[in-house]
Amino acid sequence: MDNDVSAGNVTTAVAGRLALALTLLAFGLGTTGVIHGVGASDTVTVAHYVGGVTLFLVGLLALHDGAAASGAGYVTLGALWFAWAVSDRGPANAAGLFLLLFALVALTLTLTGRDTLGRLLYGLLFLSMLVLAVAAFAGSSVLARAGGWVAVASGAVAWYAATAALAHWPTAVSRRAAGRGVTATG
Repeated sequence: MDNDVSAGNVTTAVAGRLALALTLLAFGLGTTGVIHGVGASDTVTVAHYVGGVTLFLVGLLALHDGAAASGAGYVTLGALWFAWAVSDRGPANAAGLFLLLFALVALTLTLTGRDTLGRLLYGLLFLSMLVLAVAAFAGSSVLARAGGWVAVASGAVAWYAATAALAHWPTAVSRRAAGRGVTATG
């Protein structure tokens, strides 16, 4: 198995992914309503400080270290989480538009990702924000819960990616294990 940690300073990559993991797990679990008495609005402090401020600062450090892709991603995600935390989110269509813009940033990060876990993390974030945007436009609590679960999955991938980098666990499946090096006979 390969151990393809994203380019740039491993410290900023790990700190960014841990901050994103905590934010997505809190936000996702709050959105699902799975924990009695905890809703998405209860995650504002985590979104503000961990998702907003921490990701923004980690992004600036990554940019300073020359990691343009992860730096730009963390700065942008930090700004979006900060804006979400301090805004009143207004009417449902305004919230839907905000989530749709968030999804577009996640799509860009997915398409430009260099490592497998990063692409999976941002792909799930994109899907989550897209489903949450549609839920806001449609006023659907069922879709909102589904989007929350996808955010939880994205947070779990971010947590694994950060932990794997620190613990030197594998972060990519080798080509042979993925079936690319195996040929069929018959």
